[in-house]
Amino acid sequence: MSLRIYNSLTRAVEPFAPIEAGHVRMYVCGITVYDLCHMGHARMNVAFDVVYRWLQASGLRVTYVRNITDIEDKIIKRAVERGITIRELTDEMIAAMHRDFAALGVSAPTHEPRATDYVPQMLDIIGQLQAKGLAYQAQGGDVNYSVRKFAGYGKLSGKSVDQLRAGERVAVQSDKEDPLDFVLWKHAKADEPAEAKWASPWGEGRPGWHIECSAMSCALLGEHFDIHGGGMDLQFPHHENEIAQSEGATGRPFVNTWMHNGFVNVDDEKMSKSLGNFFTIADVLKKYDGETLRFFMLRTQYRSPINYSDATLDDARTALRRLYTALDAVAPAEALAIDWSNGPAAAFKAAMDDDFNTPGALAVLFDLASELNRSRSPVDAALLKSLGAVLGVLQQVPRHYLQSGSGMDDVSIQAQIDARAAAKAARNFAEADRIRAELLAAGIELKDSAAGTTWVNIGVRA
Repeated sequence: MSLRIYNSLTRAVEPFAPIEAGHVRMYVCGITVYDLCHMGHARMNVAFDVVYRWLQASGLRVTYVRNITDIEDKIIKRAVERGITIRELTDEMIAAMHRDFAALGVSAPTHEPRATDYVPQMLDIIGQLQAKGLAYQAQGGDVNYSVRKFAGYGKLSGKSVDQLRAGERVAVQSDKEDPLDFVLWKHAKADEPAEAKWASPWGEGRPGWHIECSAMSCALLGEHFDIHGGGMDLQFPHHENEIAQSEGATGRPFVNTWMHNGFVNVDDEKMSKSLGNFFTIADVLKKYDGETLRFFMLRTQYRSPINYSDATLDDARTALRRLYTALDAVAPAEALAIDWSNGPAAAFKAAMDDDFNTPGALAVLFDLASELNRSRSPVDAALLKSLGAVLGVLQQVPRHYLQSGSGMDDVSIQAQIDARAAAKAARNFAEADRIRAELLAAGIELKDSAAGTTWVNIGVRA
């Protein structure tokens, strides 16, 4: 096939060929569900949703695994702070995550495993590592991975163990043999909830973060698979540690192609809670519809940093409306199979085969929209809509989108209705009124009744 992907492991753009002809096995590190998803999560999940869609559009069967980390220190702390069980917290956050992803048009993966369902597989891998001398139980009860005993450590980050050791700023724990050693199994603390403890050969405890992904990917995709993805911040230490665990246990190559998406920046600084420039997806969806947010992200190639601001989102919304305006003028022909061999489809394919170059693919859509404005051809309209579907855009009724001032889709509107209901339940009537007024300004009128809240698209009034 003609697809070429930048491989973080080799630091080169390489021709892609799946291990099993016609079948791609892909794993992407999912969300640690202790809080609402933020814009960094949106960037990563839209990026790999595009990868998933293009692999399928290229005629490949894809087994896509996107995990959920539902046990971790932050989760335990947040559940205790709120006075609820870990399961109550994670179920709540997973439901919110699914609402956010639906608004963004992110497809459901083939498998969405929860880490807590794979603890036996984690224990098995830890046992293999201990048997091979790559893991040891420290005096405090934790089981740690002995980094210096794995010859390939550092190959993903491109740093030797000695370089990594020289840059280590964390004091060595008294029971660690080396500062770079990382935890595979955390010994249970007396004051932790019972639901955060599992029995093991090393005593009660819970898995470390890194071992979770090794166990889930191996269980669902096998010991050696095609693509592993995640945010650039996961490259080290998380993905480096996954390689060490997995290859240390199996003795086989773990992943052929490693993919990492760029950061979301705000005013050219990395978005982070510590800098106070942190935005949840739910916050952004209060002002912009999910398709605009998705389109905004598609305008930057997945490996590059993306700069978030209201101005860039406003510009994306204007650009998306141009495409919908072209579609609104002409009724598309019946759906037709895309001929990737010539014309705009061939140019679109060339862009996507070049390491998922979505800006190049969008340029083809704008050229096609310009042609549609001249030709008024139903066939051109059908092709524009079909190519848009590959990227997860342009699937709403054009008139519906254009009449709604924000272009809000049904999922985004319902998310706002749910947020208003929650505000009313909490007796925060000012917030409930604000949401209602904001929807009305976007052309969405709410109607309350005993049966619940419904909405009508009345369009934006001058």
